[in-house]
Amino acid sequence: MENLQEHVDRKKRTGQIEFFIEQRSEDCVVSRMPISKGALNPFGTIHAGAMLWLADVTATLLAIGSTQLGEKGQGFPLAINLNANLLGNQRGGEVRAEARFVRKGQRVTVVRTRVTGDNDRLLAEVTTNHIPAL
Repeated sequence: MENLQEHVDRKKRTGQIEFFIEQRSEDCVVSRMPISKGALNPFGTIHAGAMLWLADVTATLLAIGSTQLGEKGQGFPLAINLNANLLGNQRGGEVRAEARFVRKGQRVTVVRTRVTGDNDRLLAEVTTNHIPAL
């Protein structure tokens, strides 16, 4: 890897990350993401943004549930707030996200997503609020 200053000064940013849905039920969605080179920060640990992306999409899938989305996305659960506590990190392997409802409302849905790493170590706890798109 280049030195930290070269990384900070670099204009082009690229990388590829992916994740997989492991479980999807009415009250829980679980996903996992291998930690790839594209998900690393300059220190060689998983980038906070990669963890938040995993948590946000996992929570959104839970919030969608069995909703039949409209032709123009009506009903899609738009995130209106995201609160994250980043509690740890790791360099390799994979991370897991588990999303569960705090409140499932008609207008506002609140989801808490725990992102864990090796040995079920808590890396992030993310709470998202969603409203259905009109």
